[in-house]
Amino acid sequence: MRRTRILTAVLALAAGLLAGGPPALAAGAPEPATALAADTYTWKNARVDGGGFVPGLVFNRSEKNLAYARTDIGGAYRWQESTKTWTPLLDSVGWDDWGHTGVVSLASDSADPDRVYAAVGTYTNDWDPGNGAVLRSTDRGASWKKADLPFKLGGNMPGRGMGERLAVDPHDNDVLYLGAPSGHGLWRSTDAGATWSQVKALPNPGNYRQDPSDTSGYASDNQGITWVTFDESTGSGGTATKTVYVGVADKENAVYRSTDAGATWQRIAGQPTGYLAHKGVLDAENGYLYLAYSDTGGPYDGGKGRLYRYATATGVWTDISPVAEADTYYGFSGLTVDRQNPGTVMATAYSSWWPDTQIFRSRDSGGSWTQAWSYTSYPNRENRYTMDVSSSPWLTWGANPSPPEQTPKLGWMTEALEIDPFDPDRMMYGTGATIYGTENLTRWDSGSKFTITPMVRGLEETAVNDLASPPSGAPLLSALGDIGGFRHTDLTKVPSMMFTQPNFTSTTSLDFAESNPDTVVRAGNLDSGPHIAFSTDNGANWFAGTDPSGVSGGGTVAAAADGSRFVWSPQGAGVHHATGFGTSWSASAGIPSGAVVESDRVDPKTFYGFKSGKFYVSTDGGATFTASPATGLPSGDSVRFKALPGARGDVWLAGGSSDGPYGLWHSTDAGATFTKLANVGEADTVGFGKAAPGASYQTLFTSAEIGGVRGIFRSTDKGATWTRVNDDAHQWGWTGAAITGDPRVYGRVYVATNGRGIVYGDTSDTGGGTDPGPGPDPGPSGDCEVTYRITNEWPDGFQAEVRLTNTGSAPWNGWTLNWSFTDGQKVTQLWNASHTQTGPAVTVRNTDWNGTVGPGSSAAFGFTGSRTGANAQPAAFALGDRACAVR
Repeated sequence: MRRTRILTAVLALAAGLLAGGPPALAAGAPEPATALAADTYTWKNARVDGGGFVPGLVFNRSEKNLAYARTDIGGAYRWQESTKTWTPLLDSVGWDDWGHTGVVSLASDSADPDRVYAAVGTYTNDWDPGNGAVLRSTDRGASWKKADLPFKLGGNMPGRGMGERLAVDPHDNDVLYLGAPSGHGLWRSTDAGATWSQVKALPNPGNYRQDPSDTSGYASDNQGITWVTFDESTGSGGTATKTVYVGVADKENAVYRSTDAGATWQRIAGQPTGYLAHKGVLDAENGYLYLAYSDTGGPYDGGKGRLYRYATATGVWTDISPVAEADTYYGFSGLTVDRQNPGTVMATAYSSWWPDTQIFRSRDSGGSWTQAWSYTSYPNRENRYTMDVSSSPWLTWGANPSPPEQTPKLGWMTEALEIDPFDPDRMMYGTGATIYGTENLTRWDSGSKFTITPMVRGLEETAVNDLASPPSGAPLLSALGDIGGFRHTDLTKVPSMMFTQPNFTSTTSLDFAESNPDTVVRAGNLDSGPHIAFSTDNGANWFAGTDPSGVSGGGTVAAAADGSRFVWSPQGAGVHHATGFGTSWSASAGIPSGAVVESDRVDPKTFYGFKSGKFYVSTDGGATFTASPATGLPSGDSVRFKALPGARGDVWLAGGSSDGPYGLWHSTDAGATFTKLANVGEADTVGFGKAAPGASYQTLFTSAEIGGVRGIFRSTDKGATWTRVNDDAHQWGWTGAAITGDPRVYGRVYVATNGRGIVYGDTSDTGGGTDPGPGPDPGPSGDCEVTYRITNEWPDGFQAEVRLTNTGSAPWNGWTLNWSFTDGQKVTQLWNASHTQTGPAVTVRNTDWNGTVGPGSSAAFGFTGSRTGANAQPAAFALGDRACAVR
């Protein structure tokens, strides 16, 4: 994940959370008692697969195939070997404890594999209002008990890739140690994590701060005790292990040891200085403690590093670094020992951003090394591996870099690296965007290439800033932190690519034209380049707009109902409006800079804004805004509002804070007046979906507190009554960024999370939970024309677009297009249609939303494919049994 990760998380939380957590109900008249109905929902993720930093991987040492992953803001996961997927374990974390979705460390008990522990807490400064905790489970994370700590933990703080800070004594599994940040030292539990006390005998709580001058407390926090490692050769069953090593964030005193089960501690003599020890991994069989050092705490930074081996019996330190110190421009971190062949050690150059990360491997305890790639003649390189990202094709970032860079990259921020203790051929490692792995690692040693693939399915770690579900086209468009966003044509499949041209680091807002959903706009952040982009094909392809002067970030953006104009409130500049696709912007009058903007979904000249308790309305396409006389609205900027499709001037507004009005408001006169719903105590998002069977008004969805219960709620009667649609097992921490229903599927709701990706739910109610089925098998009559265009090509694959045009005089009600490849190409993923392929023959059928094609109109779809040689265009296309002209 990119350097903007922390900014993404903070910006996502800025709406009311940074001031002390989710705002409480304002003082005043009590909320009326509300009888809540309940519905049974099925919850899934719209698949992205990964999308965030995985700083830790933990394999159990006594049970095969038992492994866990931790994320910085998205909870913890357990590996499911039968399906090769990850199962989320912390979805039960609720709104008030949102910080506990950040996991700073994990420990799996090898003496009792049913036990697992998680040290949780997202920030050690005031961004996270709550203290940290240690969660303990006796059923592998299916359920948890919590031990609150008297200090905060930092799952998303600098140094979070070091570790593991939490460890279980292998001989007395009631004993655990936890390394704490912020000068709180080392802590110990002797009752299996139920209670904790400080180990005061450890003399050094650490002193390293990434940036002591940072007044926010984020980069200036003491990174503390960074890892704990037991020497299992110094104990026996039922008796606490005698020798314990800990890493300390102190460049002059980085490693301490106790030889009396933690009663006393000493700095190990002769240790290297000038570095922080990111990892300490012990090979008890050979008596070696391996240490990976960097000059900083990571995970983004690090300019120099070393690898050392400490002989536990003799006290001899040996520099086993694979390259000279002068040749490093990175630190070392990811560190692992092959437990089946303990002389085999691996480590990563975690902070080598360019041209790629590096992985090192030694089979003689660090005496000599080989590396995952090397230069032949610069800038050309030779890899010991091949990469197959067909399951997550967006990992190429749509890039075409010049050597020595390659796409996809081997990784970055590679602080987690583990060889399966039961299988020397399996290795997994975490990156800033995914988990990669291999199941034929030992090919490295024979000189043949091993294969790296994403091993991340089920782990969804995106921070979601905005969501949209158009009435036609793709069912879901998303604005995401760090990886921009996606167009989902199938929620069960990973999209082929994130939004590109331009590729925002984070998309902050998106919108579509309600009566012309092919017109889509998005705004976002980019280090250099435009901050706004447009699409005329429902988000399949994009082109950049032009920024007005002063823009520094995406802000919010709104499309007119017919797509004829746009209003944009970017960061760093005031609100602007444009006719057409943003080639020339004009400042809007009457509305303050930083206002949130939205459009009326019927009247193309009506736009709305909100800032600091005031609602603003424009009826001239965003040229001028007038403040509404409405009063009693939230005084802060923690507000989200939307206009109802199909009804001019119907606006719903959610938001507030603990020190003022907080709830859900409704206007039917374009914001001139608002009525607060008395039965909603708090509300942070609002969205609309298909009306319930027999209902005339669209379904409302909100992330709110209603009837004293925090959750995701649905109303089918304009908010008169509410149904909670999630349950205590499905809460996902903070869900205050965005929510929307689906205009085509009754009951379906898409929920934005801050680290658990895009969650969507389907109802068990009658009439809900099913996608529209495919249309009838088409047999259109009339003439047709096909345009086939290759849009991207690489050595073993390509991307193409196909446009099918009705050149006849009668409409088509469904279509099937057939062709045959001539060079052995194979479709690997296709969007905006469905397909089958038998040998070279391909058949593509319409989806439910693009089957009707009028005379002179077109249907378009795209796909990625594999190839082994040439990539000639198919010579002929047929619509059913009718030949089409090829353009």
